[in-house]
Amino acid sequence: MRLVSLLPSATEIVYALDLGEQLVGVTFECDEPAAARSDKTVVLGGRDTRGMTPGEIDSYVREQLAAGADLYTLHEHALAALKPDLILTQDLCRVCALPSGQVEDALDYLGCRAEVLSLDPHSLAEVLDSIQAVGARASVADRAARLVSELQARLALVAASVAGRPRPRVVVVEWVDPPYTAGHWIPDLVSAAGGQPVAARPGEASVPTTWPAIAAAAPDYVIVAPCGYHLPGAVEQARSVGRHFPGVPVWAIDADGIVVRPGPRLIDGVEAIAAILHPDAVPSPPPHRIQQVSPPA
Repeated sequence: MRLVSLLPSATEIVYALDLGEQLVGVTFECDEPAAARSDKTVVLGGRDTRGMTPGEIDSYVREQLAAGADLYTLHEHALAALKPDLILTQDLCRVCALPSGQVEDALDYLGCRAEVLSLDPHSLAEVLDSIQAVGARASVADRAARLVSELQARLALVAASVAGRPRPRVVVVEWVDPPYTAGHWIPDLVSAAGGQPVAARPGEASVPTTWPAIAAAAPDYVIVAPCGYHLPGAVEQARSVGRHFPGVPVWAIDADGIVVRPGPRLIDGVEAIAAILHPDAVPSPPPHRIQQVSPPA
């Protein structure tokens, strides 16, 4: 089966299911694992925002959406040339990937008969379900079941480690200008790590808010996990967040690696958050996952 992934989390799922050799097409944002970038055809492009501030990125996205313009460019003929059997995409967020309807329209136009599977999890449990869905469509259901069982066992180990301990109030900031707090599966990560998510929207899209509104939730910890950034970018943005929460520990986390992409590495995110909230109960995560920004550690 020839697979194409139109979102980074699906690419990670494909590799976790040991289907990397069957993956023929990816997006310009697929950076994990490295093989996804080195030897696959890029069929989905987008604007390079590395030189833009969070506020500039937000303005650009709003302007594009208001104008009915696309944030991504599907390289239709490159896609058709790959002759895929299964294309993985999503309808959850127009900012994160190309909607499945546009993919299907392009396939109809090109006469391509690939199956399109839309992965749209709203919770951590649904993320695990999406792994099984990919496994079922790719004829490796047993492999997917084993992977999910392993991930659930890791969750159970964290739960046992933090059981009976106080659950600190935790704000996760998904964007800093304007501020967005955690939505969809991210509050579940906090709960699984032994925290209490506050100023959050479990199972729903995050929406812009204000720093005073977030501060009113009286968090014990603030974790900055900006979508589209790994730890260095998260640290840079977290430095501007501390002034809104005097005396509250502010941490940065590898957002793209272990928080915002709905794939297997979310369990790494749970373990990392648990290490922030309960450092004496769980092992420290590997390097480059988390960093305290303020007050100084």
